[in-house]
Amino acid sequence: MRDSAGAVPRPGGAARAAVGETIRAAVFDLDGTLANTLPAISRLLVKVAAEQGRSVTSRQAAAAIGKPPGPAFGKLLGMPEDHDAVAAAIGRYRELFACEVLREGPRLLFPGVAAGLSALRAHGIELAVATSKGTRGAEALLDVLGIRDLLGPVISQEMVRRGKPHPEMVLRAAADLGVAPWESAYVGDTVSDMRMAVTARMEPVAVTYGVGSFGELAAVAGTRMCGSFKEVVSTIAAARPRPMAGTASPQRRR
Repeated sequence: MRDSAGAVPRPGGAARAAVGETIRAAVFDLDGTLANTLPAISRLLVKVAAEQGRSVTSRQAAAAIGKPPGPAFGKLLGMPEDHDAVAAAIGRYRELFACEVLREGPRLLFPGVAAGLSALRAHGIELAVATSKGTRGAEALLDVLGIRDLLGPVISQEMVRRGKPHPEMVLRAAADLGVAPWESAYVGDTVSDMRMAVTARMEPVAVTYGVGSFGELAAVAGTRMCGSFKEVVSTIAAARPRPMAGTASPQRRR
């Protein structure tokens, strides 16, 4: 059963996991959370907009990061999402992403991410990614970062009908991991990420080194604030479930 926002209601009607309850899975945003791609992406958005005859500032470009491609370029170009120029801009952006962003390789990884993901896996925590990127771009980025093997399902914008902040993306990630949403955390760097987590009944964990400011992120009720990926790991691990005898785990989807 789902509520009107598409989230799965938690037994008892509680909005999110209570303190002391356990986290069995962590779902991550990609740009600005695992990968320090924001400066490169911002430059690329400015460049692509200019090719379409639109002058965009770095601040305007930064504000578009993390949004699905249609809304992002629609706003930057001042056009409807279904306009031909928006489609052309999206195609050009994806074309340039490989040569202007992916070439940076592992240098794009935020400090502590590889070791942190390995530590969470060692704790028995299931890991996934839910991102507004397309599938091809997300998979390619994870590959060049060298962390693809540390993560399970990658849910992209193309795989859902409704993007962030609608919870469909993270609900699918939790389902693919075989873990209930209220036993999961979502880690991201934007207000949309945190609102999505709350709506999905997940534990909202914000990193303050990405797009969102501390004040904006903290304004979302219940958000756990982390200034480094090391803090993300300790925050999630502290809420990790303690196995209970005789309790069966949900089956992972095949």
